[in-house]
Amino acid sequence: MATAWVLVLVTVVLGLARAGPVPTSKPTTTRRGCHIGRFQSLSPRELEAFKKAKDALEESLLLKNWNCSSRLFPRTRDLRHLQAWERPVALEAEVGLTVKVLGTMADSPLGVVLDQPLHMLRHIHSELQACVPAQPTVRSRPQGRFHHWLRRLQEAPKKESRGCLEASVTFNLLRLLTRDLKCVASGHLRI
Repeated sequence: MATAWVLVLVTVVLGLARAGPVPTSKPTTTRRGCHIGRFQSLSPRELEAFKKAKDALEESLLLKNWNCSSRLFPRTRDLRHLQAWERPVALEAEVGLTVKVLGTMADSPLGVVLDQPLHMLRHIHSELQACVPAQPTVRSRPQGRFHHWLRRLQEAPKKESRGCLEASVTFNLLRLLTRDLKCVASGHLRI
């Protein structure tokens, strides 16, 4: 059974490699082209790769002197409390920042351990982009706490130190995969 999943994963990866980048210039809706449901659960092998990356990142953080006054990913934030249309928007922003931060570390000694997780995160991010409308409708414009949180994520690379970004992304990595991604993937048909 595990061999069959490995073959499926290899086939998907090779297909994505040939397909090239996902076009994002056309507006998409959550009803067409959104296939995020396939990420309801990651394989044990994929989760193990993410756990190894997280452990390596945490170890590297111990060697750095970082001091963060704010939390980009507050523990009280739960995607289940958002409206259905807000969930993929929030997750797309979260994964986008994670890819950006971890991508800057790809040329470091951690690059080897980050390679597979980064590839998977980029794939998840491209799928999420197909689930998020390119142009929000009046009804689906972020407001209140959700708007504030999205703005913080977008501005974080400019306002936070590299060490704080790395720490925030590292400590949120498994939550992103096991809780937030599952929340969006399992509820994608109700959007």
